[in-house]
Amino acid sequence: MKGRTALITGAAGGLGTHIAETILEIGGSVIMVDYPDSDYSLIKNRSTEYKNKIIFIECNLEDENNRAELIDTINSRGLSLDVLINNAAFVGSSELEGWVTTFEKQNLDTWRRALEINLTACFDLSKGFSPLLRKSGSGSIINIASIYGINGPDFSLYEDTEMGNPAAYAASKGGLIQLTRWLSTSLAPKIRVNAVSPGGIFRNQPKNFVERYENKTPLGRMANEEDLKGIIAYLSSDLSSYVTGQNIVIDGGWTVW
Repeated sequence: MKGRTALITGAAGGLGTHIAETILEIGGSVIMVDYPDSDYSLIKNRSTEYKNKIIFIECNLEDENNRAELIDTINSRGLSLDVLINNAAFVGSSELEGWVTTFEKQNLDTWRRALEINLTACFDLSKGFSPLLRKSGSGSIINIASIYGINGPDFSLYEDTEMGNPAAYAASKGGLIQLTRWLSTSLAPKIRVNAVSPGGIFRNQPKNFVERYENKTPLGRMANEEDLKGIIAYLSSDLSSYVTGQNIVIDGGWTVW
């Protein structure tokens, strides 16, 4: 990735930070995009040696005008772009009305918010940045999807917890996988487009959930952010120069049953 630049959305979070580290470790530069006032201390503390290769840009991806401003900023500053990594996702919380609740209580406002960030923003940024990616000569778009974009949820995993699996999350991730396929033919041959579908990542979930999840996983554990670094390096670089339109599942075997 020497001499190449990747733009990463949702860059301040745990997965976003590890994605950025991956690009930096293989010689690239990163443009890190997240909500205003996001805490970038993780990447700043871990990657001080890369400080000249990191640009931070604020953007509320839920807002169409903010997305347009992001695209304009990249173009007006004359920045090059070789890889777009659509990592940002609306995951909500158990306190958000109409999110982690019964289907009958899930509401349209929350549905729309999830679709706007998880799917519409990916479409919008892919379209807006496609001229730069074409110009790159090695353009790559990586969409971070989910196993719940291809599998239905097992609600027994969530019993006796405040966790859940909203319809909007599954629908938006499933749509993102299909958008990946559509873009892969529409943007070929100049830009490759692939999706990555991680399994559940351990983030101190309730013990009973973790045990149930691990019992369903052939490799016997939940994922961690480090497990995604290899696939990011592969899809960002020329190692995958003949790979496009794929959804690569990184789940410890969870989806094989």
